[in-house]
Amino acid sequence: MLRSKFDGLGVRPSPCENARMKPTQTTGEIASQIAASIVAPIVAPIAAKHSFKHVAHGTERSDDYRWLQDRNDPAVIAYLLEENRYADAILAETIAERDAIYGEIESRVLPVADSAPVRKGPWEYFERSFSDQPYVKHLRRPWGNGVIAGAEEVVLDENALAAGHEFFEVGSYEISPDHRLLAYALDTNGGEVYELRIRDLETSEDLPDEIPNLYYGVAWSKDSRWIFYTRPDEAVRPYQVWRHEIGTSSSEDALVFEETDESFFVSVFESRSGDYILIGTGSRITSDVRFIPSDVPTAEPRLVAQRRHGIEYEVDHLRAASGTSVSEIDGESTNDQWAILTNDNALDFRVVTATIGDSEPDTWRDLAPHRLGTRIAEMDVFEKHVVISERRDGLEHLRVIRVSDGSERHIDMADPVYTVATGANPEYSSETLRYNYASPTQPLQDLDYNFESGSSLIVKETEIPGFDKEQYTCERSWATATDGTQIPISIVYKNTTPIDGTAPCLLYGYGSYEICIEPSFSSARLSLLDRGFVYAIAHIRGGGEMGRSWYEQGRLLQKRNTFTDFITCAEYLCAEKYTSAQRLGARGRSAGGLLMGAVSNLAPQAFSAISAEVPFVDCVSTMSDPALPLTIGEWEEWGNPIESKEDYEYMLSYSPYDNVESHPYPAMFVAAGLNDPRVMYWEPAKWVAKHRAMRNDSNLLILRTEMGSGHGGPSGRQDAWRDEAVVLAFFVHALNTPKSD
Repeated sequence: MLRSKFDGLGVRPSPCENARMKPTQTTGEIASQIAASIVAPIVAPIAAKHSFKHVAHGTERSDDYRWLQDRNDPAVIAYLLEENRYADAILAETIAERDAIYGEIESRVLPVADSAPVRKGPWEYFERSFSDQPYVKHLRRPWGNGVIAGAEEVVLDENALAAGHEFFEVGSYEISPDHRLLAYALDTNGGEVYELRIRDLETSEDLPDEIPNLYYGVAWSKDSRWIFYTRPDEAVRPYQVWRHEIGTSSSEDALVFEETDESFFVSVFESRSGDYILIGTGSRITSDVRFIPSDVPTAEPRLVAQRRHGIEYEVDHLRAASGTSVSEIDGESTNDQWAILTNDNALDFRVVTATIGDSEPDTWRDLAPHRLGTRIAEMDVFEKHVVISERRDGLEHLRVIRVSDGSERHIDMADPVYTVATGANPEYSSETLRYNYASPTQPLQDLDYNFESGSSLIVKETEIPGFDKEQYTCERSWATATDGTQIPISIVYKNTTPIDGTAPCLLYGYGSYEICIEPSFSSARLSLLDRGFVYAIAHIRGGGEMGRSWYEQGRLLQKRNTFTDFITCAEYLCAEKYTSAQRLGARGRSAGGLLMGAVSNLAPQAFSAISAEVPFVDCVSTMSDPALPLTIGEWEEWGNPIESKEDYEYMLSYSPYDNVESHPYPAMFVAAGLNDPRVMYWEPAKWVAKHRAMRNDSNLLILRTEMGSGHGGPSGRQDAWRDEAVVLAFFVHALNTPKSD
């Protein structure tokens, strides 16, 4: 289960973001054997060079550390473990700071905390976390006539399931329509390939049904007898939808749909009404949807609208409204509709409606017309209302449309910088909208918006012991890029921090896949702010903060805008006396790690310390190998260096691994996950190895590889806190230590 963007320890990309190779085997035993023979090194490990040349478009490219890509080679595991030992030895100097920060993070968590309950049918569902346990307990209690009608029940205890596993994560988690069964999926190595189990909630026992090799997403039929799920191929690309009948062997499951285009991902989910099973397929820039009536689960899937290159759309079900046209589905007339979110004739998207069974584009009717500069990101469809989540001027907004007459209301926000998103809303006929609100100085609030009155009620506010929001200041500033574009920056600091150029500052960035880095609350971040840090987020091109064109200006042959925007933001922070280059750090993960690598090559003097976590830094090698998982689907984001010389040369010009030079670099903390299916461990390993061979300074260079986890790092709360404390202590140390020239 992916962490929420409000979880306080950072933002995770979507499941499809920059996905990479599935681990082929468990290496724990190999690692244990080698670890026993390694003594903590006194000097930095130096990886061997094995000469290798790539040839493309008539040119050669050296790759002397390509041998590190063989995870089955004991020498590779030995090198990673040696780097880990070296990291531990070097970071020993920060242990006191790290332990202090860990204690602070832990102290900001209540001993026992319940999530805001969510009503679904006759039950309220919620989670309970414990400060001394790594995972949550899922519970429910009867609900009726607006009151709690009975004692709580345990639905699933993740701590019990996780016992004995170094890594543990629940992926899909879906209650059946009759509330008797739970479908849940487990990953125990971080590879993001799951095993599906079915739990009888009356007996709290799992049924014999066990289905291996799943990806994210399951959907129930209306009678709770069938379940639909997706399967990945060898490249961890979800490409099939299967149907399983409860109580039968998975060997009898039926293939419902298969996507043969390797650039497309498949997903499956239920409409909020529960009336349809929806099968979505999508590449980076094109999508389509198929549907199956949920009460006829063995029916063949039907297409909503034909696939067209460059056109994206998603749908949800809108039950019949008066005055709508009538069409036929399988011989039966209907005036039910689809609500469709699409970029058809709409750069920043629009919402339209169309009658089910007659829903090609020439029948579409605007419900929320296109407004250039206002990017509609999501829609939530209810019986009487459609809620639009949209971005304008770099901030999120919620707009509520009454379906019957098209009238609109906007939900007001309290802060100048904030993040807001719709929450869990399983009830189609709900009279309220659950939404989540936070800001850099406001812990997460769960609110219910009443559709009729237009008022919002706080259901729950996350309690942070010892936190006083009045002690902190949050601002939105704008930096001017080299081409005149205004780049938004979110900034937060403690009121006592001097804005005179002397404060340390940490600048965070991402800038890819149209993903927005939201200015949300982080309890861990308080440990920096309370030490006099300024914290800033650069909302750079390649992300989606300012609309679809913002994304388009930071991908393919305009990718360098992402990097120069980030450098512009760094220069702005120094010019405006928030910090100085000598006390400025930068942080990014995954595609944000590519950003870190690129800016460290382009402007190493602009930063004193960098953290690049699971960084995508060997992009030319990866994008040039179609045998690697998901390379084909990534070409729409980065370019195709195999077919296009222009793409190849452009990508090579910014590839961090290919542009390491013999000059001083900032202090660097680099993190990898051995089982990472999105950015393979060898990208950061090769990058660090090349840095060690070429750089001519004495600044810190650290590589830490998690030997039992994947892209998101450790799975348990306490382990995640420890990892975060390590990174924050690194910055506290590095930004208070003079940099080597």
